[in-house]
Amino acid sequence: MESIRFTKMHGISNDYIYINCMDHEPERLAELSVEMSDRHTGVGGDGIILICPSDKADFKMRIFNADGSEAKMCGNGSRCVGKYVYDNGLTDKKTVTLETLSGIKILNLHLGCDGKVDKVTVDMGSPELNAAEVPVTCEVLQMIDAPVSTSAGTVHLTAVSMGNPHGIVFVDDLRQVDVHGLGRELELHDMWPDRANIEFAQVLSPDEIDMRVWERGSGETMACGTGACAVAVAAAATSRAARRVTIHLLGGDLDIEWSPCDGHVYMTGGATTVFDGVYDRVS
Repeated sequence: MESIRFTKMHGISNDYIYINCMDHEPERLAELSVEMSDRHTGVGGDGIILICPSDKADFKMRIFNADGSEAKMCGNGSRCVGKYVYDNGLTDKKTVTLETLSGIKILNLHLGCDGKVDKVTVDMGSPELNAAEVPVTCEVLQMIDAPVSTSAGTVHLTAVSMGNPHGIVFVDDLRQVDVHGLGRELELHDMWPDRANIEFAQVLSPDEIDMRVWERGSGETMACGTGACAVAVAAAATSRAARRVTIHLLGGDLDIEWSPCDGHVYMTGGATTVFDGVYDRVS
């Protein structure tokens, strides 16, 4: 039997199981994520996130979805990593660099009155709109408001990468959208070489957007940081909203700015520790 210490955390209800791997990394990580993520027989979560040493940054993050697939980047997860390493004394820095499969991200930690991390601003880097780099297969350089045929009719989709691929569909009324059915269909559409996260967004005003997200490998989740960033970029790129917006997700709000100065996307939101535990792996 292998006993694995973990911390359950969430960023506006996007919940993952965090494992300190600074000294040791468990084996068979894809299987472990499936086991631990199960909400009936495991800990329950959208996946597992490993906090590892790095020779390029202060720390490295590895992400495995609930289905065992490895993800390149998770915005909500990166904020929780920032909170974990500071609150648990792994660093005393308030600006932390984090290695991910999508490059090195910079985390600016904001402390609450208890001296622990309350919110984190993440420099998510520059968005990618070029279709070949997202990647998405299409006949134009950028896939912006492009018509896509689905079982529910034609939708107009904008493809953006925030280190992972996103397809954004703007709608008039989120309540009328079959997020699960249409989200799954668009995730698996053959235009994506490696599937994609799908966001449905309703613009409320130039600085306010409602959204729901269907994440590849996890299904609908309460929040997605990279998805919120992708929605903000798509809204600005199509002149639907300003470059600084508040995104309302099922789990809470994120403040997103697509800076005109450096072209980077900055995401600010909360990070919460739920509980610590030990998972006894028997297989």
